[in-house]
Amino acid sequence: QVRLVESGGGLVQAGGSLRLSCAASGRALSNYHMGWFRQAPGKEREFVARITWSGAGTYYADSVKGRFSISRDNAKNTVYLQMNSLKPEDTAVYYCAADLVGSQMGYEYWGQGTQVIVSS
Repeated sequence: QVRLVESGGGLVQAGGSLRLSCAASGRALSNYHMGWFRQAPGKEREFVARITWSGAGTYYADSVKGRFSISRDNAKNTVYLQMNSLKPEDTAVYYCAADLVGSQMGYEYWGQGTQVIVSS
């Protein structure tokens, strides 16, 4: 089982940048494809980005494509989400999640989330 802890959230003005981190413990992160999701107040949780276990493949929601970048450092057991050109509609709690390679269960492990607030 892997434990995930997000950090890096905060308050930023529109147009600014933040970098979120997701640190894993308990099992090597290289066993997992990783994703970032977000949930805004009153809305359902939505997919933001995904990165394959090796980092070779990355995928993004249309709403963040060209502004956000997902990356990973398996040696540090950490996944990152670089967020540029932030907009007020990016305000949400951001979660990282782990999807065990070869599993059919999807994202089984989730962090507690980190709050991002983008002011206009």
